[in-house]
Amino acid sequence: MPTRDATGAAAVPGPRRATGGTAQRGTPGGVMREIRGDTRPRLGHHVRMRPDRATGGHVLLGPETVVVLNQTGHAVLRLCDGERTVDQIVASLVDGFEGADEPTVREQVHDYLTRLARRNLVTL
Repeated sequence: MPTRDATGAAAVPGPRRATGGTAQRGTPGGVMREIRGDTRPRLGHHVRMRPDRATGGHVLLGPETVVVLNQTGHAVLRLCDGERTVDQIVASLVDGFEGADEPTVREQVHDYLTRLARRNLVTL
């Protein structure tokens, strides 16, 4: 059984890339923007989140991409509307999940959004 990342997608090794450069997928010009508290993430171009009847959950649909979201992934992405900042998203998640601590949630949200941005599923 393949391992899965936090987005619910099967972990597949990516192509090897030269090290030392700053160019990355996910943003115009190929340079990944740093995620800060005032960053306003939104779903990427041609990316939609839809209910999935088969699982009862949600999926993220992109060009030639389907990502089955777990409950946490859906909770993060439903807040990524281009209006809310990362700080507001983190605060909302901390309030909504009992026992969640802000530093851990912040780190996980930053990591999650970075990985999705590299796959062009989220725009920062």
